[in-house]
Amino acid sequence: MNAILPGQEDVMISGSTQISTSPEAVSATGGLLTITDEEFQAIRTLVHERFGINLTEQKKPLVSGRLQKLLRKRGFSTFAAYYDFLQKDSSEKGLSELVDHISTNHTYFNRENDHFVYFQQTALPAVVERLRKERRFDLRIWCAGCSTGEEAYMLLMLMREVLGSDYGNWQAGILATDISSRALAVAREGRYSDEALSQLPENLRRKYFRRTAEGDWQVVDALRQEATFRRFNLMNEVFPFKKPFQIIFCRNVMIYFDQPTRERLIAKFHKLTEKDGYLFIGHSETLARNQSLYRYLQPAAYQKMEG
Repeated sequence: MNAILPGQEDVMISGSTQISTSPEAVSATGGLLTITDEEFQAIRTLVHERFGINLTEQKKPLVSGRLQKLLRKRGFSTFAAYYDFLQKDSSEKGLSELVDHISTNHTYFNRENDHFVYFQQTALPAVVERLRKERRFDLRIWCAGCSTGEEAYMLLMLMREVLGSDYGNWQAGILATDISSRALAVAREGRYSDEALSQLPENLRRKYFRRTAEGDWQVVDALRQEATFRRFNLMNEVFPFKKPFQIIFCRNVMIYFDQPTRERLIAKFHKLTEKDGYLFIGHSETLARNQSLYRYLQPAAYQKMEG
């Protein structure tokens, strides 16, 4: 993949979030650390400013529950002390750790299948035909909010199916970005459970995976090496890609954002989408009816409009 990224990057992840009140989160005296309204508002503002995530008041128990073990591990006795640490942490590793804990990915292969059908049968063939006519063989696809990698590998499998033996003649592959270092580590390893592959067509499983000695599934090296996984923050003011993309997948990410944040991100995507390029978002997400950047194709699938 030809995408050019800076050295240090962070991004949004996709998935559902759950509250954890495991025994490890309980203090030695049997109680949980209490988060005050002021502490929650401070952390909420920080998370919104840095990552775009909109933590509503209803998420206060979630934030408290998810961060208990982390605060104990780092030796903080109050959320105020933890917030002060985040403010002073120039490495920003603490912020990365924070977003890892408050967001959890939930995804699997072939999730929201109609998007992959449209990608394989309509969007990708149209892009390939146009590029061939223009004598360009640089296929640029971005999976933004790639979570643990299932979506990125799914797109790669379908790209190989569409292009067949001609795949090697293209500058192809896929750029997949996320904010979660834990999710990206799983994605790079490319090992998945039976459950994660339960919705994957059998022909794709046989072709692109192998059973490991431990009983899970490993993405074959020929496919895994075509995925470039990077950390990137969708809230960055500047997106440092040198060339636009023909297709962008950003599914089940914007559900965490408020409306102004969504609109700013969509505008950035528009600038980074080639003429007649495609944008796929999650089925629980939608673009504003009065927006004039993308035209509606089918639920959660859009094509770039000019002007």
